[in-house]
Amino acid sequence: MNTPSPSLAVHLWPSAGSRVVRNIALVVLGCALLWVSAKVKVPFWPVPMTLQTFAVMALAAAYGSRLGVATVVAYLAAGAAGLPMFTNTPPDVAGPAYLLGPTGGFLIGFIAAAFIVGYAADRNWDRSVPKLLAAMAVADTAVFALGLAWLGVAVPALGYSWGLLEAGLFPFLLGDLLKVLIAALAVPAAWRLVGK
Repeated sequence: MNTPSPSLAVHLWPSAGSRVVRNIALVVLGCALLWVSAKVKVPFWPVPMTLQTFAVMALAAAYGSRLGVATVVAYLAAGAAGLPMFTNTPPDVAGPAYLLGPTGGFLIGFIAAAFIVGYAADRNWDRSVPKLLAAMAVADTAVFALGLAWLGVAVPALGYSWGLLEAGLFPFLLGDLLKVLIAALAVPAAWRLVGK
């Protein structure tokens, strides 16, 4: 069985003192990055895009599976507790009801994505663009699968009339491809810089 290798974040911040303090600080920093990424809206076609997918993928690649999943879970827990962590909060109200709305499945899908990409990073795939891109493509597919599955339940329940793929897949594919590609290029580039 392969022992996970140290993540980029751990390599950059070795634990001179308490690993617990370092990990808590990294989770808080990661939550802040996810919060900012949810609020940034980049003009794009066919719909404006947030940077959440990029942030989740890059964090998981830099943190590894355990810390990556812990960060995404902490982010979702903060939003479920009522902090305005998510894209449309405000004007929408954060809390458990937000996670039951149309985007809830995609948000939960971020946990699966963090695990998939983090698991790959634990096995040094974060140092190779093709391998990391493959892991991120699988992770993004998991996000869409969970998001669309939940949207299939939420759309009829909420009385929306638009179709599932038109609402939750087609408008976001191009933006997600771009975000995944940039994340898959950025993390191996960071490793190369660290090596120098």
